Formats: sequence, C-alpha cells, structure tokens
Amino acid sequence: MTVAAYTLAVVLDLFIVFIGARFLFQARSAAAGYGVPADPGGDAGAYLTIKGVRDGTLGILGLALLVFVGARAEAWFMLCAAIIPFMDTAIVLRHGGTRAVAFGVHFATAVVVLISAGLLFAV
Repeated sequence: MTVAAYTLAVVLDLFIVFIGARFLFQARSAAAGYGVPADPGGDAGAYLTIKGVRDGTLGILGLALLVFVGARAEAWFMLCAAIIPFMDTAIVLRHGGTRAVAFGVHFATAVVVLISAGLLFAV
C-alpha cells in the first residue's frame, strides 16, 4: 500500500505541475480543456496565467511536502486540495461547460485526490 500511496501522490502532484505549465504556455487550449474556454474577444491572459502559477505552485508544494515532511502532511494537503477540483466542477457547470467535463474530469479528479489522501493516511 505504501508504494501505491506514494506513487499516486507523486503522479497527482506532477500532473498538477503539468496543468500549471500548460496554462502558462498554452493558455487558450488549456482553458478549453478545463471546460470553460477563454473569451476570444477578451483579455483573459492574466487570469489564465494566475491559474497556471497557482496550479504549478500547488503541485510543487505537494511534492515538497511528500519529500521533506512525509506521508501524513501530504495526506492533509491532498484532503485540502480536493476542494479545488470539487469547486472546478461547479465552476464548469455554472459557466456553461459540459456535464461530461465537469464530472468526468473535475469531479473524478476530486475523487482520485481523496483516494490518494486516504491511502496516505493509511501509510
């Protein structure tokens, strides 16, 4: 179980770093993949960059907690971080995104993050 807990945590942390980088370097396509495309006529660049920095930083924080503090700290981090994809689900639904993306991407991610937290607490 320890290997599974650590592996899932590292994969999730690296994935969120990847998402952050995508929002920094391919903002418009990342926003479309999020489920709520950026307004092509507006200037959403700053907000997309903010999301990229936020996500990248959270991924790095997760990795740092796992390496330098341990599984229990990472478990608490994952438990708290699960709020983000749950709220992303609501944001996508509220702003006209599809239910498939809201639940198939964001809600499913929240569930996997909670599973990761549970595994880490069990280690």
